Formats: sequence, C-alpha cells, structure tokens
Amino acid sequence: MSIKKEDQLLDHEYDGIKEYDNLLPSWWLATFYGAIVFSFLYMGYYHFAGGPSLSDELQQDLAEIYTKRKSLEVKDNGPTEEALAAILADKSRVDQGKVIYVGKCASCHGNLGEGLIGPNLTDNYWLHGDASLMSILLVVADGVAEKGMPPWKGMMKKDEVQSVVVYVKSLKGTNPSNPKAPQGEEVKN
Repeated sequence: MSIKKEDQLLDHEYDGIKEYDNLLPSWWLATFYGAIVFSFLYMGYYHFAGGPSLSDELQQDLAEIYTKRKSLEVKDNGPTEEALAAILADKSRVDQGKVIYVGKCASCHGNLGEGLIGPNLTDNYWLHGDASLMSILLVVADGVAEKGMPPWKGMMKKDEVQSVVVYVKSLKGTNPSNPKAPQGEEVKN
C-alpha cells in the first residue's frame, strides 16, 4: 500500500488533532484570488477614478424614484368646491367620513370635534384656511407638520379623504359639551 502525498500527515499536532497536507480546492482558490482582484478594481474605481460616493448614489436613486413616482401620478387636479358640496349632501358619504374620522382623527380632535390636542373643529375659528371645503381638504390631505398632523393623502384613499373633509365641515356649529377654547382667526362662513 502506497501513501499518496495528500494523505501524509504534517509534523505538528494540536490537542491531539493532526492535519493532512492536502491542497486547497480549486473553487476556493479561484474565489480567493477573484476577491483580491475585485478589491483592487473596486478601490481603484471608487477611490482613484472618481466613482460615485454613497451620497451621490443615494441622490441619484432618490431622483430616479421621484421621477418614476411623478410619471405614475395621474394628472388629477382634485375635486372642486362644488364637487365636495355634492358629497356633503350625500348622507352616506358623511357617515363614511364619521367612521374614518373616529378611527383616525378623534384621538387629536375629539370624537365630536371638540378639540383635544388638535383644535376645535366645531367653532368659527380656524388656524389653517378659511373653513371652505377646499381649505379643509388641503389641511387633511397635506397635513400640518409643524403642529404634528400627518398628511393623510398617502394613508387614505382619495374618496376617504373627501369623506373625512365633508364630515369635518358638517361638525361646524354642533356645539359639543366641553369644547376646546377657540384658536386662530374667526371665519364667518
């Protein structure tokens, strides 16, 4: 019986373990040498040849996302004051708005619109807009970041936002018990 070179044990031993003198697998060597070549190419491109930095790549990706998002948006000018007034006349849409309002808005504005963290929605005083349906739509859709109100247009469907708007408009003059003190400008509307 002949002993092949790869079956020969090396002279050293560690904790009773002896090692064979085997060659490394060719796939492992190819991966190792490929990683070395890649590291030189990578370093040369990004550090010496002016490759984009992570910040540059982020800005490029964000610009691409913005462009794609803009191209996918439907060119919709939104509803008019008259269209929202028609929705206000539809009791089922106002009721739908109430359900959404109680689930998403009541934590800040109160169940009856009396105002908690957010302003009272039942009086004639408005912090943002002129109490028209369109101004309410803008506040609900775009939010008020400095006051902590999120923009709801990305979290609710368009018809849900419109339903909430008409429900908020229907709250005006309801005089709930224990309302929050008036805030903003008085609007006679």
